[in-house]
Amino acid sequence: MTARTIMVQGTASHVGKSVLVAALCRIFYRDGYRVAPFKSQNMALNSYVTADGGEMGRAQVVQAEAAGLEPSVDMNPVLLKPTGQASSQVIVLGRPVGNLSAWEYHRSYAQQAWDVICQALERLKNTYDIVVIEGAGSPAEVNLQATEIVNMRVAAQAEAPVLLTADIDKGGALAAVVGTLELLPPADRQRVAGIIINKFRGDLSLFQPAVDFLEKRTGLPVVGVVPYFDSFAIQEEDTVSEATLAQSRQTVGRDLEIAVIHLPHISNFTDFDPLAAEPDVHLRYVGRGTPLGNPDLIILPGSKNTIEDLAYLQRSGLAGQIVQLSAAGTPVVGICGGFQMLGRELHDPERTESSIPCLNGLGLLDVITVFERDKITTRVEGMAAVADGLLEQCQSLPVSGYEIHMGRSRLGAGVRPAFVITSSLGVVVEQPDGAISPDGMVLGTYIHGIFDQPAFRRQLLNNLRRRKGLMPLTDVALLTAAQQRQKDFDALAEVVRGSLDMGLVYSLLGLPGPRRAV
Repeated sequence: MTARTIMVQGTASHVGKSVLVAALCRIFYRDGYRVAPFKSQNMALNSYVTADGGEMGRAQVVQAEAAGLEPSVDMNPVLLKPTGQASSQVIVLGRPVGNLSAWEYHRSYAQQAWDVICQALERLKNTYDIVVIEGAGSPAEVNLQATEIVNMRVAAQAEAPVLLTADIDKGGALAAVVGTLELLPPADRQRVAGIIINKFRGDLSLFQPAVDFLEKRTGLPVVGVVPYFDSFAIQEEDTVSEATLAQSRQTVGRDLEIAVIHLPHISNFTDFDPLAAEPDVHLRYVGRGTPLGNPDLIILPGSKNTIEDLAYLQRSGLAGQIVQLSAAGTPVVGICGGFQMLGRELHDPERTESSIPCLNGLGLLDVITVFERDKITTRVEGMAAVADGLLEQCQSLPVSGYEIHMGRSRLGAGVRPAFVITSSLGVVVEQPDGAISPDGMVLGTYIHGIFDQPAFRRQLLNNLRRRKGLMPLTDVALLTAAQQRQKDFDALAEVVRGSLDMGLVYSLLGLPGPRRAV
């Protein structure tokens, strides 16, 4: 059987394509169809490790979860992870193939990747009932139309009708839709089957004249107007959104304040979503002139360019502030690249991540890291290896997540491993992970998703509460991050189903509608 296909493209980046694809995946899944997401090429620092150790973009992982599936690299066969100015690490079917400049990639390698993309798409089409495809940026980027492998070329290959999406919250949505259609070649223009207006605020009846204008001007139906929502959270694709940053700067009366350093190359920032969702936590991002203040916990996140981001911390003065606050007793946690920065030295002899061969770290942990060419990508389970400081009463509590790193860290005599890995890609192991300072107040780990397990997360937060003289919270709903995401997917599906003409969407797919009662 060959799957039916539909594609969501946008008038620009960040118009909400990824979330709409997740919504459609959830709707079709709940309607009784076997549905899979697909994005041929994704540029993002937010990645994930599949069950077999492949690396793929986080957005397609979210969409797969919405579809009730285990993520597969076929859903995102090409991932570009920016490493510096106009260059990226290229990951094909879950494995890195090297670092390429933008010119090298677009003029040469992208066409080599096309066969891989077509094969991955065909495997999905032969397995599922529906494939929901996401584009990237805008199909009207005329300088890239001859070599692009992610928008209209994919739509043609998949024989997919295209829903063109615009973000009205930014303003200029009508002009963006009309302008995009005007710039498309005739064959591509004919593939657009409908228009979606996304992130609408206000009285929908007042927008009806705009809908009428668009339909008359373009000859295309407006499939729906999707409202702006903030009562539930869907993970961001590739960067911390401006809305999230603005919200994090607001003064909130919560018991605990956690400061995440907003690095220039921050990666896997979804690690902190479970913390932000806790009722006693105000999580804010610090950087770009935002004062560090006096938080209850400082977190150094992952980075795709650890040494360059460490140099940024030193230039900006944030490094000195973190060291001073740590000396005064403020707990500090580093994850992956952030863990490496906490050490004494970082070495990149083969220029794997940076043009800087070596740099002194913050010196908060007795650790030396050396970057190597081979990347470690694995899913892990484990538990705390110590029971003091930040990890007091955590020793028997499970943690789980994934590792993505090219650095190997060697612990000195002044630290202990923070965790013990008990399973890696489903194989029983006993391996040390991370490091913790003698007083237990500085902690580093390679485990992304370390806060996903609710019992561990709540115990760590309660340890912070005790340090402030606050009573621990014991009546908090202990949902895993995955369980919370499932609830949010259902909420998203209801909002989008109620906003789109799903009869028209099913008609574009050539399907009669839901297979089971909704």
